[in-house]
Amino acid sequence: MTPEEFVRQLETDRTLAVVRASGIPDAAGLCHALASGGIRSVELTFTTPDALTHVRRAADTAAEHGAAIGIGTVLTADQAKAAIDAGAQFLVTPGLRPEVAEVAVRAGIPFSLGAMTPTEVAQALDLGSAAVKIFPARQLGPVYLKDLQGPYPGIKLLPSGGIDASNAKGYLDAGAAAVCCGTSVVPPAAVAAGDWADISARAAAFTGALT
Repeated sequence: MTPEEFVRQLETDRTLAVVRASGIPDAAGLCHALASGGIRSVELTFTTPDALTHVRRAADTAAEHGAAIGIGTVLTADQAKAAIDAGAQFLVTPGLRPEVAEVAVRAGIPFSLGAMTPTEVAQALDLGSAAVKIFPARQLGPVYLKDLQGPYPGIKLLPSGGIDASNAKGYLDAGAAAVCCGTSVVPPAAVAAGDWADISARAAAFTGALT
């Protein structure tokens, strides 16, 4: 997946699912459930036990479920290299991580660096971030995204944190390329239990609220 393809998929689906859980019984089943509900970009995280195993399982079965699998909470160059080796198609960081960006650029893998201030946004763009993750978005709300587009016209913003079906459209209307959805769509307990029907229904309800 190229950076352009990554952004295009985000803008088409308008969301990316961020999965944090105590365990994932079958990453392929999880990806299928999310893709069935209209969410084809799935971010597993290094805070989930055995994250690389789950990424590898999801990547190996991509032809079956149709989701793009990435990994988030990437903090170091070694984590970035391991994620790419496991088959991750994109990387996400919670803040500015130049060493992660360097690995991703070298590998031709799209990535989204976390930023909050206008200065951090500029640094993320300079480092090659395909979309800039605004985190934690709930602190300043949708109007902040609109403000950022003054000095940074055309920027691809990916707000994360505190976003659910009740407020997601507000971020999109303010100019976000897509929004991150978390526990409202992938509750840790449902993920750990492998309740794919529940997660698929949640994904469909969330994507339905974006139009």
